[in-house]
Amino acid sequence: MNWLTNFVKPKLSALVRKKEVPENLWNNCPSCASMIHHKDLNENLRVCASCNYHFRMTAEKRIEVLFSKEKFTEIKLNEIPDDPLKFYDKKKYKDRLKEYRKKTGREDAFILGIGDIDNKKAIYGFMNFNFMGGSMGRAVGEGIVRGAQKAIENKYPYIIFTSSGGARMQEGTISLMQMPRTVAAVELLNVNKIPYIVVLTEPTTGGVTASFAMLGDITIAEKGSTIGFAGKRVIQDTIREELPFNFQKAEYLYDHGMVDIVVERKNLKKTISSLLHHIS
Repeated sequence: MNWLTNFVKPKLSALVRKKEVPENLWNNCPSCASMIHHKDLNENLRVCASCNYHFRMTAEKRIEVLFSKEKFTEIKLNEIPDDPLKFYDKKKYKDRLKEYRKKTGREDAFILGIGDIDNKKAIYGFMNFNFMGGSMGRAVGEGIVRGAQKAIENKYPYIIFTSSGGARMQEGTISLMQMPRTVAAVELLNVNKIPYIVVLTEPTTGGVTASFAMLGDITIAEKGSTIGFAGKRVIQDTIREELPFNFQKAEYLYDHGMVDIVVERKNLKKTISSLLHHIS
């Protein structure tokens, strides 16, 4: 045995070997280009400390920020048969669902539950952008309708946090039918005099915007959120006009009467609490 080669050399190499740096340790702010350590970003509610840019936040993280564990109880959603159209593009829709279920630990793109903020209970729905871009298919539509039913049953306000690219193309017409279905659920809330609040977050687009997302009794938008139906470039190409730089941003929609309140993330819980105490 050559002790220099087999023992001393590996020990020396270990001393000078570069440590592997974990991926996603730093985040680059799209607004001011600051480099932000992921721990600092999460501690600041995923908001840039330099320019106040609001990064996207997962549904689970929102629940964690708004409630302690004992103050949010999930409501089990009805099981919906997968892949009604036997759809496939580059891969089968069923395989895509399996992939996202493994990635997120969720069955689909909607989380429903009863939450308590400052001793005021409400039914809360959270769209999960990490699951196929928060796209609305049968399962999401079913979740929204079930939430409305629970709100009516318990006489609690219904609050939905939106974050979606729109309808789920893999479900075709069935996905589009969730638009009138969710609108009908909102109408049931109106008939039963149940307050309905929508919190629009980054991004809220497509068929979600064109249905239940814009029907709230009170519509809140998180600062800087993109909110619209078609993309800005598509609209510009259609009307042959240059649109304002902040077109489809929360602040622009507020200025033009499309939303009632624009709130920074750090003030969102306080704002919801204030509204709940006012309306109930």
